Order: sequence, then C-alpha cells, then structure tokens
Amino acid sequence: MRKALILLLAAVFISGCGIVYRQPVFQGTLLDKEYVDQLKVGMTRQQVFSLIGSPSVADPFHQSRWDYVQTARRRTGDTEIKNLTLYFEGDALARWEGEYFPEADSELAAEMRRFGNLARDKDKPRQPRPAGN
Repeated sequence: MRKALILLLAAVFISGCGIVYRQPVFQGTLLDKEYVDQLKVGMTRQQVFSLIGSPSVADPFHQSRWDYVQTARRRTGDTEIKNLTLYFEGDALARWEGEYFPEADSELAAEMRRFGNLARDKDKPRQPRPAGN
C-alpha cells in the first residue's frame, strides 16, 4: 500500500512538471499558402469558396465578411489565435486582412494525411466500398 502511494505521488509530481508530453492542438480551417496567395480582388464568392473552402465563421448579420479562424495550442499551454478575414462588395472580393499559420498548416496536413485523417490525392486509387453501404 505504501509503495502504491509513493508511486501515485511521484506520478502526480512528474505530470505537474511538464515532463509528460502534451499534444499540440490545431483547430480551424487548414489554409494552403499556395491557394491563399492566389486570391485576387474581384473574385466571386464561388471562386473564393472553390479556392480556399468555406469560412470558419459566416456571420448572418455581416454577409459581406468571411472569417477563417484558427487556434494553435502548443505544448506549453499557450494558445495562439489567428484570423484571416475576407471582405466582399456584392459578390466580388474587395480585400482581405489578417494572418494564418501557413507553415503549421502544411506540416499538419502532411501529418494528418499520413494517419488517414484527410482526403488522399486524387491520382491515388480509391478502395472499393463493400456492397450494401
């Protein structure tokens, strides 16, 4: 009993010291730098949607604004928030501002593809689905 208590206390102290690994957490839309660099003033909403995807936040009260919000929580517990905001006039892209995590996004996308969490490249063959699904 005494050994179990000592082991439990040691585990609590070690976990509080930051020795235990904490997974970094990225949330939001993964934006590919190559596609963000292709944004041009005058593009339609459909063109922007096809290029970088749907916004994280589409405010019904501000339909001329699309927000792509991302957060990154590092091992230290610090959370970094970045926001790329696109502004439309009518159906045309007028301007954009903000920032995102281009390097982290490409690294994360490569890692997620390795584990099968993101869609594979189109040129790779797909596995057939079993009948009845």
